[in-house]
Amino acid sequence: MNVNEVLHFVDHLVVEKTGKHLDDVQKVLIEGIWQRQSYDEIAKECSVTKGHMGDVSSKLMQILSEELGENIKKSNFRSTLERAYYLKSSQNPKISDHSNICGNNNLILQAINKPQKQALKREINTKSKFSHQDLSIAPKIIKFYPRETELKTLSNWIFNQNISLISVLGLSGIGKSYLVKRFVDLNLDKFEVIIWKSLKCPASFDLLIDEIFKICEININQKNTTKLNQLFELLRARKCLLIFDELENLFMEGQLAGQCQSQYEDYQSFFKRIRETDHQSHAILISQEKCQEMKYLDCNLYPIKCLELSGLKNVEIFFNMGLKDEDSWLNLLNLYEGNPYYLQNIIYCINSIFDGSVSDFLAENELIITKDIESKLELLFNRLSPKEQKIISKLSNSDQLLSREDLKVNLEMSSTDLINGLESLKNRYLLTKIKGDKIMFNLSHIFKEYVRNYC
Repeated sequence: MNVNEVLHFVDHLVVEKTGKHLDDVQKVLIEGIWQRQSYDEIAKECSVTKGHMGDVSSKLMQILSEELGENIKKSNFRSTLERAYYLKSSQNPKISDHSNICGNNNLILQAINKPQKQALKREINTKSKFSHQDLSIAPKIIKFYPRETELKTLSNWIFNQNISLISVLGLSGIGKSYLVKRFVDLNLDKFEVIIWKSLKCPASFDLLIDEIFKICEININQKNTTKLNQLFELLRARKCLLIFDELENLFMEGQLAGQCQSQYEDYQSFFKRIRETDHQSHAILISQEKCQEMKYLDCNLYPIKCLELSGLKNVEIFFNMGLKDEDSWLNLLNLYEGNPYYLQNIIYCINSIFDGSVSDFLAENELIITKDIESKLELLFNRLSPKEQKIISKLSNSDQLLSREDLKVNLEMSSTDLINGLESLKNRYLLTKIKGDKIMFNLSHIFKEYVRNYC
């Protein structure tokens, strides 16, 4: 019995007893128990306390105990569920009939909501097609926060406008990779090849081509043509989706944003060619920085688009997280700029130290920067050029918004250096401009607080 069968079976039992499906936290709990994780390990995956996860477990075990007529607890969960599953399967074969999972009368499908049914049908249909996928290093989505507008935008660009090169951009932790993975999950059956590559430790582009050919079971033949030409033959012959995550690792640290390191210029050449040549495939670039090639191209002339992600706008991230004081949730969301990574850290902190009280946390009247958030911001600060660090320092130490003229006077910096520095900070999504009588510049207040206290 595998974990998917367990999730289907438990969902069926819970629906029978309560009329409700498993929520995201319960699903993570079941998977964790099945994999023999401790409550502490499972709780960390959901950014809740061990105590809260224990409460969720206690209520779920009570439901299952009543439904199965046995005393179920964490220690006997696997053995009891397996015995019950095979007993019920023998009484009703449809419970274990995964080969007919798309059938109209299948009991498991009846116990899952409509979107899940559609996803399962897509998965079955996809496996029956000739396709090649490598999503082994794509992020695992435990809980997806609302990005419906952005998902529709990606779908429109790829399926209606046939955009071949798309950048998904924004601050670290804002949800770029999760958004793209969600798009992939929803559209698995619409591509013949889907490959997700992380550039955290970039390989040469030549090695990357070798990996793509291996996944697609293509033999390399360089007698009559180059590897790159063969790659584009693939992109023309099949509808491929190539995702390049953490693209910023191709760029130089300590320089203005988006400047490619010399050893990775083959990637630049590939991105240039994919937007300029005729084929039926698509590449999505995920990055904290806008690369130089995307800045100056006219999207009316080239099939390219940039999707810039901002923070979350609603409080759904706080649902089922054990937090109190719902009327304070929006203030907490805005304080941490709607950044899911920051908020997950803070949710864990509030549950751990403040017993879930958002009001008590906000009463500290201080922007709390956890060690994990500090580490993330330190990495970002270290990527800045000296000119950018100088501008950041000035903006951080001012309690008022500053104009370009203010910065020029205070920093004794040439117009060229100042303008290049401001543009680079905007391309890192640290700086926004506010229009009025004068154009003023506003720094992310979380980054400002970090610079004030740690730099």
